[in-house]
Amino acid sequence: MHETPQRRPYRSDLRARQARETRRAVVDAATRLFVARGYADTTLDAVASAAGVSRRTVVNAVGGKAALLSAAWDVSLVGDDEPVAMADRPAVHAILASTDPAESFRLWAEMTVDVLARAAPIGRALEAAADVDGDAAALLAKADAGRLEGARAFARHLASIGGLGATVDEAGDAFWALGDGRLHRRLVIERGWSTTAFARWLAAQATAAAGLSPDAATARRPGRR
Repeated sequence: MHETPQRRPYRSDLRARQARETRRAVVDAATRLFVARGYADTTLDAVASAAGVSRRTVVNAVGGKAALLSAAWDVSLVGDDEPVAMADRPAVHAILASTDPAESFRLWAEMTVDVLARAAPIGRALEAAADVDGDAAALLAKADAGRLEGARAFARHLASIGGLGATVDEAGDAFWALGDGRLHRRLVIERGWSTTAFARWLAAQATAAAGLSPDAATARRPGRR
């Protein structure tokens, strides 16, 4: 009697790794083309050629153009393609672990600048595409909604540690506006501000939007009266 051969786990792992590498190559190629050519002028065939795969592989690995744009945007936000949500990233955990309002503003500003710097190129392509393409417009609306929820979560955190002098909704709306990629583009890319200067300015603006003066934020540190 012959035993049924067992499937070797490493073969499955190898296939999964290869599939992920292919997907990463496709998304990277699409990102470069969206930034260089724009959404409308980027074709699936061009993405396939840039990634060194077939058009069918592009579709199987990621999907159509809308899916490619969504994947490119997602990677730009967090910096990689790991299946870890923004809310579960170390930078967000550091903010939520802080009980010092001044530190919280600084950490939020630094995280926001990091995200904006990564997302600036594809973000501009997304904004332009949203003016002429329904799928891109829906993606931009979803991105804005997600950013608003993140801004409100930050406001709720500040309220929980005594670092909010405005309402959660008011502060959340202000943080949402401050985190707009167009503001980063105007000051950093067009006006030449350093990322350090922009982060410092962003923290100061967020502190004011929260209804606190810089001195008040510092005074509300734990243990101070």
